[in-house]
Amino acid sequence: MPELLLELLSEEIPARMQARAAEDLKRLVCDGLKAAGLSFTKAEAFATPRRLALVVDGLPEKPQPGKEVRRGPRVDAPQQAIDGFLKSLRRSSVNDEGIVKRETEKGTFYFFEASTMPRQAASELRLIICDVLDHIPWPKSMRWVSGQTQLWIRPMRGILAIFNGENLNFKYHMIHSMQVVQNPTEKNTIFASDTTTGHPFLTPKPFKVKNFADYKAKLRKAKVILDPAERREKIQAEAEKLAKKAGLKLKRDPGLLDEVVGLVEWPVAKLGAIDNAFMELPPELLTTVMRHHQKYFTLTDAKGRLAPRFIVILNTDTRDGGKAAVAGNERVLRARLADARLFWDQDRKRRLESRVGELGGRVFHAKLGTVWDKVGRITALAETLARHCKADPADAARAATLAKADLSSGMVGEFPELQGVMGRYYALHDGEKPDVAAAIAEHYSPQGPADDCPSKPVSVAVALADKIDTLVGFWAIDERPTGSRDPFALRRAALGVIRLVIDNQLRVPFGEIILSAINAHEKTGLDFSKTVWSAAAKIAQLNEKKVLEAGTKYYPYRDFGYSILAFLNDRLKVHLREKGIRHDLIDAVFAVEKPGGGKEDDLARLLARVDALAKFLKSSDGANLHVAYKRAANIVRIEEKKDKKRYDGAYDLTLLAEDEERMLATFLAAATEAAVEALKNEDFTTAMAALARLRRPVDDFFDHVTVNCDDAKLRENRLRLLSGIGSTLDRVADFSKLEGGER
Repeated sequence: MPELLLELLSEEIPARMQARAAEDLKRLVCDGLKAAGLSFTKAEAFATPRRLALVVDGLPEKPQPGKEVRRGPRVDAPQQAIDGFLKSLRRSSVNDEGIVKRETEKGTFYFFEASTMPRQAASELRLIICDVLDHIPWPKSMRWVSGQTQLWIRPMRGILAIFNGENLNFKYHMIHSMQVVQNPTEKNTIFASDTTTGHPFLTPKPFKVKNFADYKAKLRKAKVILDPAERREKIQAEAEKLAKKAGLKLKRDPGLLDEVVGLVEWPVAKLGAIDNAFMELPPELLTTVMRHHQKYFTLTDAKGRLAPRFIVILNTDTRDGGKAAVAGNERVLRARLADARLFWDQDRKRRLESRVGELGGRVFHAKLGTVWDKVGRITALAETLARHCKADPADAARAATLAKADLSSGMVGEFPELQGVMGRYYALHDGEKPDVAAAIAEHYSPQGPADDCPSKPVSVAVALADKIDTLVGFWAIDERPTGSRDPFALRRAALGVIRLVIDNQLRVPFGEIILSAINAHEKTGLDFSKTVWSAAAKIAQLNEKKVLEAGTKYYPYRDFGYSILAFLNDRLKVHLREKGIRHDLIDAVFAVEKPGGGKEDDLARLLARVDALAKFLKSSDGANLHVAYKRAANIVRIEEKKDKKRYDGAYDLTLLAEDEERMLATFLAAATEAAVEALKNEDFTTAMAALARLRRPVDDFFDHVTVNCDDAKLRENRLRLLSGIGSTLDRVADFSKLEGGER
């Protein structure tokens, strides 16, 4: 069947935008084909620095007839709305051909229905491609000719469009297609053809192609590898081969590999050398300069140390085997490292501590003060957290005080990626304790699921303090994440908190810590009376007896703190769901109050409950008891609604008439007592085991006892007994939030 081949040739597209652009091109073209009634079997998109390509297989030569359906206003809508609908259809009456009435869930509406006559496939494809070119999204765009209205990422140089072996032969006007182009010129018009070009330096001569197979083969001959996956494999293989030949090992860097794939069409790997004089610089500094600024791959020796070699990926073959290109890259690297060494030497002439005061000139956020203010907050918070992290409070406070100081250094000003890392080196140079220095480097971590999580107590305390301060501050000024935006990376901060707690098995009372963070924010100028939480504060002062107090002031802790805990809970669901744990288990456990009252704010205790509940529900006793709970809860709920009264009070032992209900009451009392005692000791497995013993008496009750009997007193007492099942189970977890449980 016919094939569509489309190539959009332009100047170099930024590497980070190529994959998304190729997918957008594929999506928009495929959507257009479906809308036009053109079926297809397969579509593949490709990207290089200079071109986006798409091949669609299995297209018909002629589209199938279609049907246009448009919904109009309700039949009882104002006449003006109906007239507008008729005018858009060029009709004069609702009785004209194609207009029908149709019943919907929202009432009776006018609809317009008409068959659409298929155009030739080539004609449809021209319209689809031009429409896609008008609407393909780019993070950033530009205009490059006078009067141009259509935006594109870089100046477009050509369109190759072939259908069924023939050139589609159309013009694309860069002045928006909805506008009339009076005098199309080559400056504002691109002519589609069956011709493209290869590598801009090695084989710039244009050539014609017939189909995708011919196109891909001729591109390769013209020194262009179309498929990014193939370029990636070639880069990886050549780099590893060079490293092995030099007796070294290529350092794994998937992110850099992806970026370099988007920088070259014909990758050629070459080995370069680093001057030994620069090898005394910190390896992180060398790696940053090579990776972020020069896009070089780093190598390590047999002991894992950074080697004085690098691999550069050229985008061309050279007559001298790359000698001049490698020498040029070595010269550029030498200059960059010389600058870095100058910063390294200059920065160490001052103690790191002397730079802390300069943070007062750096704004953290207009509503949250300076970086110096933040340092003061996290210092106090780290000292509080230290006892929960088994860290020395003085060391934690010292590390927090110095944590941001390297932001004022020349090195971090030139290489922002090294913040924290350089602070560690400068702290060690100044004679600070190793744990303090390590905490300075690690307090930003973990920054993602693949990032290492700090494990040293001081590092954990400072990292937690930094992230909790960020969460509380931005929450207070109502800069919470939405579905489409999270400009301050609060989701990442929350996941960092969760990983720090889970990976290090910490017991952190977040309610207390959040209150400490609120207090610290108020000391640095944040007035809660002027935040969105001020209304909650007033309500708490008037109506809430158990509001926490700091000094003589009451805080909107209950609602504010619960909101942050709920956010952490949501992030915890994401974290656990990736490990295969059901989110409803977290909901069920989180809904239960912690010992002493209030929402559960100890993640370690929360996870222990979740784990015990998961194991309980996997057992036959747990699964069957969950079913019985649902049955009992449904009966009680239905009868409460019918009777307009609650049955959650105590049942009367003297009214237990049947053996099965007396047996259930006995087991229920024993299970409640055992569960309460186990929960006090945080022995959730034993608590679940106590509940499991309820399975048989509950089953026997439902098999032999009639709840809605004729005796009103017996009926009410039995409903209270059933309600007691829920009350007992809900001490461990809110079983109503668990999914399933139906027979």
